[in-house]
Amino acid sequence: MMHTNNFDERELVDRARKDPAAFGRLFDAHYDAILNYILHRTADVHLAHELASNTFFIALRKLWQFKWRKVPFSAWLYRIASNEVAKHYRQRKATPTRAIDLEREDFIDHHSHADREISEAERKVAESRLFLELHRALQKMSARYQEVVVLKYFENKRISEIAEITGKAEGTIKSLLHRAHKQLREQIEPVFLSEMES
Repeated sequence: MMHTNNFDERELVDRARKDPAAFGRLFDAHYDAILNYILHRTADVHLAHELASNTFFIALRKLWQFKWRKVPFSAWLYRIASNEVAKHYRQRKATPTRAIDLEREDFIDHHSHADREISEAERKVAESRLFLELHRALQKMSARYQEVVVLKYFENKRISEIAEITGKAEGTIKSLLHRAHKQLREQIEPVFLSEMES
């Protein structure tokens, strides 16, 4: 993933407001992180790519609305991504995501380069037993719990960063995580929770 410092990013955002072509560098800097976040929320590689594309399309279209108020540009992108995930499940009435086929070892050999990238991402998800177990449990929780759990345990965000992304107070984030953790403890094996906490 490409990285930018705060000064460069601020300059890029300002340029992209006048020249959409400049948005490409912002896309390059943040696409992987946003895609991974959505992938962890949905456990569906193709859907994650679709929602990530939607996220950046919306960000480009609404870039004029972004304000530098102690909230990083990345937090704004995560917020849009989270809204896209929530909108998807509202529209689909929270239907379960398609199961990931753990046996598709030959999938990668029969697809184009672009499909191979998707296949490798899919395999990465499929290989994570912890992720799959947690995702099944997460799907039974409300969106506000899903959001903070994924940001904390899969994206390794600090409480302060989750507060920036969600627009909630740090105390509220801690409370949500505590309640979410209690719900998870009731649904999944203790071994998974110990792995998640390590």
